[in-house]
Amino acid sequence: MKKTAFLLMMITIVSKLVGFGREITLSYFYGASNISDVFLISLTIPNAFFSFIGAGISTGYIPLYSEIEQKYGEKGGIRYTNNLVNTLFVLCSGIIVFGLLFTDYIVKIFASGFEGDTLALAIKFTRISIFGIYFTCLINIFGGFLRIKGNHAIPSLVGFPLNFFTILSIIISSKTNVLVLSVGSVIAIVAQFALLVPFIREKGYRYYFLLDAKDKFIRKMIYIALPIIIGVSVDQINMLVDRTLASGIVIGGISALNYANRLNGFVQGLFVSSISAVMYPMISKMAAQNNFDGLKESVSEAINLINLFVIPATVGAMIFAEPIVKLLFGRGAFDTEAISMTSNALFFYSIGMIGYGLRDILSRAFYSMQDTKTPMVNAAIAVSMNIILNIILSRFLGLGGLALATSISALLCTGMLFVSLRKKTGPFGMKNTTISFIKILASSLIMGVVAYLAYDLLLSYFSGNLSLIISIFIGALTYLVIIYFMKIDEVDSLINSFKKKLKVVA
Repeated sequence: MKKTAFLLMMITIVSKLVGFGREITLSYFYGASNISDVFLISLTIPNAFFSFIGAGISTGYIPLYSEIEQKYGEKGGIRYTNNLVNTLFVLCSGIIVFGLLFTDYIVKIFASGFEGDTLALAIKFTRISIFGIYFTCLINIFGGFLRIKGNHAIPSLVGFPLNFFTILSIIISSKTNVLVLSVGSVIAIVAQFALLVPFIREKGYRYYFLLDAKDKFIRKMIYIALPIIIGVSVDQINMLVDRTLASGIVIGGISALNYANRLNGFVQGLFVSSISAVMYPMISKMAAQNNFDGLKESVSEAINLINLFVIPATVGAMIFAEPIVKLLFGRGAFDTEAISMTSNALFFYSIGMIGYGLRDILSRAFYSMQDTKTPMVNAAIAVSMNIILNIILSRFLGLGGLALATSISALLCTGMLFVSLRKKTGPFGMKNTTISFIKILASSLIMGVVAYLAYDLLLSYFSGNLSLIISIFIGALTYLVIIYFMKIDEVDSLINSFKKKLKVVA
């Protein structure tokens, strides 16, 4: 798992850097303005309509396909996949028709602070972007298909065409018509699916029409996916509350939250998504084979790996929130007020960074065992608290309060999932995980102090951006040296693998 996860991290680093290019391009041409708010809301609405269904599909598809393939072979899996594709095409068509008929009302719900020209533009954008739902559906299914077949790299590469066409549409729209932004977002999603097509054919997939809603596996898929859909839809309600409150707090508030969340998501996408993408198909097969000892060992290993990477990233993001935002976005239309709003949100999002990461891993442990109810209940409780905290904390901390509420709820949900998983599977190495956590946290805090002192000293000689880059490098080097002597199993294993590769090359 470590080798594949490391490969995905390398791919993700490049993909996320290109993704930052997309955010930087948007911030350069549109800053934190009404147009950037409209564009982001037009992307949020289709996601809110379908992302919860997509999450249920992609999460439920993998363990169920593994079970079908175990019993009926590859032909059974392909049959199930085609039936699912056609069933979802009908569902997506219904969602799109509904969205087109009631766009005005939907936009007002998602961005109650929009008025006049801003509201009218948001409606136009949404009527275009909603057609991307068809291809988002296919990406969710076939990304899972490729991971089951052992191809983790290609699903991780879909961010490249997405970012390329989005950046292109931002640049073109700034010189022509802003509606190009919305059209470009749909083209970008189509390009993602186009990348997958030759590889799914290579792995043996062939499309044929089959629509059987009474099929027992479709029914089982609904049974597995429904709690996931409910759980994720609760998250969408939270996002709705976040964006609604942000639209009323300040102009550009939605954009500031988005930029901060993207920075936070960089860490999640780089480390958490890479590790969980490798772990999930593997533990799903273990669950299908009743190999629960292997499942628990893999989950424990994934938790320790995430702690190893995410905890130092959390410390770094909290210490350097404003310099990081200034380095990445501080140019063009992105003024000092936008920097202040975004860095404030980033600081509070960072508090819950480890919570977001571990929650994803623990939820997938339950999903692999086809228990989707437990994560749903835990998510509903956590998000209910999130909404309450949103309303309270936003009054005192503004946008930062919305981010802090999200972080607190993520940490709460993670704690509940730990307790629930231990009850379900028994002990899974929590003693070693706790010891590793303490070692990693101590190393990260020392790293943070060294990096901050270095930054403060370097500001006397270099620009803020160069000082930040050097300080991050010094902090990372410090962390690597300290963690090397901490005797953590995952670190020792990574070092041994690296040494073996060096010997092979030599």
